[in-house]
Amino acid sequence: MFHVKQKVYWGGGILLTLLLLWWLVPSKSADDSTQIPVSVKRGPFSVLVTTTGELSASHSEKINGPDGLQASGIYQAKITDLIAEGTLVKAGDYVATLDRSEVENRLKDMETEYQRNESEYTKTRLDTTMQLRTIRNDLINMKYDLEEKKIVLAQSKFEPKATIRQAQINLDKAQRALAQSQKDYQLKKQQAKAQMKGVEAGFARIGRRRQALVDLLDKFVIRASKSGMVIYFREWNGTRRTVGSPISAWDPTVATLPDLSSMVSKTYVNEIDISKVKKGQVVNIGVDAFPKRKYTGQVIRIANIGEQLPHTDAKVFEVVIQVNGSDSILRPAMTTSNAIVTRKLSDVLYIPLEALHNGPKGSYVYKKEGYSTVKQAVVSGVANENEVVVTKGLEQGDKVLLTIPKRAQKMELHDAQLWDQQGD
Repeated sequence: MFHVKQKVYWGGGILLTLLLLWWLVPSKSADDSTQIPVSVKRGPFSVLVTTTGELSASHSEKINGPDGLQASGIYQAKITDLIAEGTLVKAGDYVATLDRSEVENRLKDMETEYQRNESEYTKTRLDTTMQLRTIRNDLINMKYDLEEKKIVLAQSKFEPKATIRQAQINLDKAQRALAQSQKDYQLKKQQAKAQMKGVEAGFARIGRRRQALVDLLDKFVIRASKSGMVIYFREWNGTRRTVGSPISAWDPTVATLPDLSSMVSKTYVNEIDISKVKKGQVVNIGVDAFPKRKYTGQVIRIANIGEQLPHTDAKVFEVVIQVNGSDSILRPAMTTSNAIVTRKLSDVLYIPLEALHNGPKGSYVYKKEGYSTVKQAVVSGVANENEVVVTKGLEQGDKVLLTIPKRAQKMELHDAQLWDQQGD
């Protein structure tokens, strides 16, 4: 019986001791014990605007379709064949073929018109030649007639005066008729030349149009103007031209040959952040295809007018970033990650954004003090996507929690007066 009581006393004493320890030792709640606190860091801090972009060449040469489409009355042609994007070509190498059907049909019609004009030209030339020949023959005959009348006049000198007078009149008439016919011949000749010139001009015009179509047909096989890598041309809406795409007389570009020694990253910045972005700012660039490669660049162009993103209400501004140096592995259309450094601080305290909480009057954190957790008022500064600067309320090496502890509602706020000093 004594041993039983002794065990009860011992058990009660141990339980009482545990209860006293639970009350006297600073509490370490179950949820706090599972949290890993992070340290307040000191050092350089960058304010970043991060975006996703796409590589393209700073400069590129266009591979164009025929430049005589509009002059030939053709305003559109489809691409029927195109080599694979990324193909390395040399000057003169085959690149693409355009649909020739419309040109061929026009050429058939032009051939018919050309032959008709050729026949008309030949007929007009023969007609004028024969007409002038007839007039020339008439002139020769009139000259013979004039000679005969001169002989008659000479032989009539012994005839009565009336006969002589008649012979003289006949001679004068013959001379006048010859002179008039000679003038008419010159006019007919000029008229024939003018007529032939008009027919020749029309025939030559048809011939030029016909030859232009023949030359144009040859241009429907497109070749590279220089060596490089073929990249499909993008239209205003971002659509790439490929087999089946139409090209117009006003924009006949089929593909491009980019200068891969100088690349840019084209990206879009939200209208909320665009005021932070300035020309000349440093950019840290990553390429999704090669995650281990890191590059730097700088902002060289910012659009003045925003654009509406499809299917959203957000407006964005195009920003062009020049990639420093060159790398043979970089290719147009590769996806990039761009971290634009909009501000750089040399020596500040900062914590993860998850550790900072905002109340009605100011910001605070949950700071570890030994085995306990306190609710600490802080004054925060600028932030980037992952971290935020803390100007008051914390010291280097302090540890803060990333999530809210379960007993947070019962905690009193420490150093609330810091909020009144935010402008100091």
